[in-house]
Amino acid sequence: MEHCAHARYVWNLAVEQHQHWQPGRASAPGYAEQSRQLTEARKAFAWLAVGSQTVQQQALRDFAQAMSNFFAGTHGRPTWRKAGVHEGFRIVGRRGLHWDARRLSRKVGEVWVAKVGWVRFRWSRQVPDSARSFRVKRDRAGRWHVCFAVIPPPIIGPGTGEVVGVDRGVAVSAALSTGERLSVPGLRGTEANRLRRLQRQLARAKLGSNRRARAKIALGRLRARETDRRKDWVEKTSTALARRYDVIRVEDLKIKNMVRSARGTLDAPGTNVRAKAGLNRSIHAAGWGLLVKRLEQKAPGRVEKINPAYTSQTCHACGHCAAESRESQAVFRCRACGHADHADVNAAKNIRDIAAGRAVTARGALQPLGGAMNREPQPVLTSG
Repeated sequence: MEHCAHARYVWNLAVEQHQHWQPGRASAPGYAEQSRQLTEARKAFAWLAVGSQTVQQQALRDFAQAMSNFFAGTHGRPTWRKAGVHEGFRIVGRRGLHWDARRLSRKVGEVWVAKVGWVRFRWSRQVPDSARSFRVKRDRAGRWHVCFAVIPPPIIGPGTGEVVGVDRGVAVSAALSTGERLSVPGLRGTEANRLRRLQRQLARAKLGSNRRARAKIALGRLRARETDRRKDWVEKTSTALARRYDVIRVEDLKIKNMVRSARGTLDAPGTNVRAKAGLNRSIHAAGWGLLVKRLEQKAPGRVEKINPAYTSQTCHACGHCAAESRESQAVFRCRACGHADHADVNAAKNIRDIAAGRAVTARGALQPLGGAMNREPQPVLTSG
């Protein structure tokens, strides 16, 4: 825990230094200057010198990398790390990690942590010799994890040229153009009831009390169980799609904009805030962003993002576009040709074929081959 506290303290100091910078002032210190300041701080404060210099320097390296990602436009600005939430640190191997991590039995291994010694862990998979660093982290459920920094090789496609469309939703987490409907396994009914009871207990508990601490641990364990199931589903689903198909087409959804709060401001309060908050939770629980992220990592260059406009309102059979064709969340029945299908599967088929023989109009609707877009006539507004 001391390593986690020291790494978090050094990280927050670096964040504070960069927050004090303003246009017109000298640039904020980089890694070299912060590392020099860290050496001086270790001489001045004995409690900081007790910790591992490697752990503290790696926190500065992680912050420097985070700032580089921010200036590159790929990530947000680094923020504060909070005790109980961000518990972890990174270690770089002394002589190559294959000397610092060793296997004791089929399920048990141990790793060398500076100023701690050999720490045993559950050996869940083989540690490659190419690994040179690892991260130790503690989640909200109180579980410790050892994560080795290795970039796995990409999954090779089948070579058949087969294309699949994936439509992401709330009731159905991922609908495939083949007709398959996949859903993230969430909490069971009894677990959901216990979650609500724990949330009420946490709200009533006094700040700093032992009862509140116990409630937070129990709630964290239940949330961790839900997160583990979602991540496991994402890993299995993304691996299966990368192995079965050469091209995977998904909607180019702006998830960050979709899950914004509807509370508004004091001057202009929002409407249907509770319903929007529930929708936001459902979107996060479905793992939309994580699924596409893992697909792009496992099948690089084979994931195509498609404009999602009108894909759920367009009939895959005839190309007719009308909002009334989607009768409900699950039922799609074309108003022109009568074609009926599951709404999410119909959208997945449009996503699959949107770049193969169908064009996208300026308004984003699909246009079938060999003809004009069959869209219901719209009323003409005249003045006076």
